[in-house]
Amino acid sequence: MSTSSRPRPAGVRASAAAVLAALTVTGASLITAPAAVAAPGDPDVVIHKVGFPFDNQRNQPLVCDFYLSAFNFPEDPTPSQRISWTIDRQPPAPRTDPVATGEITLAADGTGHSTPVAPPNAARLPDGNYVLTWRTIGGTLEEGRRDINVDCPLGGLAGPEGAVPAGGGGLALTQNFSPVAGAAAVGLAAVGGVAYLRLRRRRADGAA
Repeated sequence: MSTSSRPRPAGVRASAAAVLAALTVTGASLITAPAAVAAPGDPDVVIHKVGFPFDNQRNQPLVCDFYLSAFNFPEDPTPSQRISWTIDRQPPAPRTDPVATGEITLAADGTGHSTPVAPPNAARLPDGNYVLTWRTIGGTLEEGRRDINVDCPLGGLAGPEGAVPAGGGGLALTQNFSPVAGAAAVGLAAVGGVAYLRLRRRRADGAA
């Protein structure tokens, strides 16, 4: 006795195509999303949690108490270059006067850092979203901006992250989504999509 496979309903084929298309778009957007960071070796100012090593160039946009670190500026045996920086609230908060301002004096090797950032007559910035803008004074003009999210624990000061060279501690929730993490997420989405398609096909075959 010969056997033949039943033709699958058109609705199942259409659903399969739609799911696979959605997975393709999702995977591409996760892996190719641009990261808002300076190119390696470019002059830059980053945000560091208090206690994080000065010479680590990782940016930490989610902080409580923090300071600013500058890297990769031109070396100068007689340092004369400084960095002027300003921190403002992000819209929709009113942006009248800057929340905090200051300068970083660069060393001969083109690096430098600020003291912990705080507004006048306050220990730290209130929780909220801010934007850092900076530009050089003297020498070649460089400028840039970074977003900051201040989120302090209730009822106390945030502890330092430690001075280990690797910069211990967990990853900030707002860090850029790495390609490895994106690939893992795409894999999970694909597994879920395959399971969904098989379930739809079984239901369609049973109803036929």
